[in-house]
Amino acid sequence: MPTNEQRRAAAKRKLERQMERRAEEDRKRRLYTIIGSAVAGLVVVGAVVATIVVTSRDSDDQTASSAPETTTTEATTETSSPFDVPGPAELGGLPPFVAPAGLGSNCQYPEAEEASKPNTPPRTGRVPTEPAEVSASMSTNQGNIGLLLDNGKSPCTVNSFASLAQQGFFNDTPCHRLTTSESLGVLQCGDPTGQGTGGPGYEFANEYPTDQFQPGDPKLNEPVVYPRGTLAMANAGPGTNGSQFFLVYQDSQLPPLYTVFGTIDETGLATLDKIAAAGVDGGGPDGAPKLATTVKSILLD
Repeated sequence: MPTNEQRRAAAKRKLERQMERRAEEDRKRRLYTIIGSAVAGLVVVGAVVATIVVTSRDSDDQTASSAPETTTTEATTETSSPFDVPGPAELGGLPPFVAPAGLGSNCQYPEAEEASKPNTPPRTGRVPTEPAEVSASMSTNQGNIGLLLDNGKSPCTVNSFASLAQQGFFNDTPCHRLTTSESLGVLQCGDPTGQGTGGPGYEFANEYPTDQFQPGDPKLNEPVVYPRGTLAMANAGPGTNGSQFFLVYQDSQLPPLYTVFGTIDETGLATLDKIAAAGVDGGGPDGAPKLATTVKSILLD
């Protein structure tokens, strides 16, 4: 029969083993927590770059998609780690424009989901690339926004935008999405439904800057800076452009998968700054603008 001393020694050894197991479990929990946080951070970053701006068929959303949403959070840190997201100063800008072969020679607008507002699709086939720039005036209830359309870089896109504008498709439609995150500052318009899912009933291919890369180039998924004053198409993926577009009021990080088709003048930027300063309805970095914004008309000058 074990003595009291032996029982105490056995109990002590059992307690030590229990403490060692608990310490090991605590160490593993801390490790898993750190790994989980890092993975979550990476997932958020990916969502931000990818969500960003969408147009029809978006889930949110969605603007310009993404992000995209960023939509997220995208904040940068000064330390170097695998999970750091580069800030605008570290990212490259939009690539130099080199006219691709056959630019504007075969614009096609195949049917997509049912049109959210009656319209006639634009002409197909060859469209002019001259003049290289076409001015337009976007009137909203919050102020005027002057646009300069890049017909020489994205003629199929300008052809569609001009056609819809001339038919009054954009008249009395809401700008349904404002994004105010650190890495994405845009106002999205062009959906008659105001839900982020509407369009003209057709879709068309991406142009600049997507056409500056070979299909499958991994750089197509790497963010670049879309500078303040950029006018671009929202989409739900390459080749799904419709009527939704976004106006960039601060340098924004997006992969080069959103067709740039113009720039915004200083009057327009002042209007956008006013809308952005009021923030998102209900708070947060993404949603309907608190300062409700309606496009009265878009006219070619």
